[in-house]
Amino acid sequence: MSTAVISNRINALSESQTIQMNQKSRELQDSGVDVINLTLGEPDFNTPEHIKEAAIKAINDNLSHYPPVAGFPALKQAVVDKLAKDNGLEYSPSQIVISAGAKHSLANVLQCIVDAGDEVIIPAPYWVSYIELVKLAEGTPVIIEAGVETKFKITPEQLEASITSKTKAILFNSPSNPTGSIYDADELKALAAVLEKHPHIYIISDEIYEKINFVGKHVGLAEFAPLKERTIVINGASKGYAMTGWRIGYIAAPAEIAKAVTKLQGQYTSGVCSIAQAASIQAFIGDQQCVEDMRVAFNKRRDLVLDNVKDIPGFIVAIPDGAFYIFPDISSYFGKSNGEHVINTSMDMSMYLLEKAHVASVPGSAFGSNNCVRFSYAAADELLVKAFQRVKDALAQLQ
Repeated sequence: MSTAVISNRINALSESQTIQMNQKSRELQDSGVDVINLTLGEPDFNTPEHIKEAAIKAINDNLSHYPPVAGFPALKQAVVDKLAKDNGLEYSPSQIVISAGAKHSLANVLQCIVDAGDEVIIPAPYWVSYIELVKLAEGTPVIIEAGVETKFKITPEQLEASITSKTKAILFNSPSNPTGSIYDADELKALAAVLEKHPHIYIISDEIYEKINFVGKHVGLAEFAPLKERTIVINGASKGYAMTGWRIGYIAAPAEIAKAVTKLQGQYTSGVCSIAQAASIQAFIGDQQCVEDMRVAFNKRRDLVLDNVKDIPGFIVAIPDGAFYIFPDISSYFGKSNGEHVINTSMDMSMYLLEKAHVASVPGSAFGSNNCVRFSYAAADELLVKAFQRVKDALAQLQ
């Protein structure tokens, strides 16, 4: 089909490089190559049993009719209770909207608050979909770059310099995908002080990796009282409860934004799968030991990976404080070659490692940081050790 048939907004949309690299690795695997895939951002654990049992009960109880657009009252209340208990934030159920994953929640919010020409500040490195979702909302992304030397965290001065009269929102992510960086309370306080001076700016706080934190209690920007009434918290069940395929995300937002998102969702998708919602109620109100067990496992894997990459020449690694990624700066290899492959970009590096080491990664260019490459360590210990030995051996061939 000719691209002339397709709308301009879709023709202008970039494909996800995460999905592209995962597809390339699968194609190699299907041809018989032993590929270790470290591309996708999802826990490799199964959904906990008590959550699955809640879904089975919902099926047996014939919970099979259209759910409310904004989510079942019991699930919205479970989210309200979670936010009060874990984050010290008070919301009413009317301020909660359940959507088909945190990505859907984010897309809904952007469609509801961004008009053509509005600027949305996005710290880089950023998650792959941020730029494209802002573009779909006809907004203008304004990128603030941060490098490995600051653990990929922006400064208050950078934030202040990026704000204009056209700034509608900042899209903020901590713990971060792709870096694993976490802003501590003092760093957030300094950013909050800047945002307090600009009351026209909404804060969209993506906290989907909240539960995978290796350095202490999670802190979000909504916890700073002057910002709460213009902060939209984005979260869900995917990462903390190993429920990526269940597609449950939520927003906690000012009432007028929650109402607008419900209006939009009523026309686009209606309510989210009733069985997935029933399972998610149990995720939020049930035994949380499963969350802690996974967090501990990811912390151990983080340490294992750091131990295996510390001797790789040319890898500059900021120690990740959460999530399940490392994001090494590999720019020291730019200009080098093994006689067949020349490395000039992060995509070159990811393709080289896929073809030569049979390890799949995601180029940092997908996240707005061409000097880096993302590896997920949501994989078994033995695969991680094997993968980074392969990486080390392949890099040793570059001169």
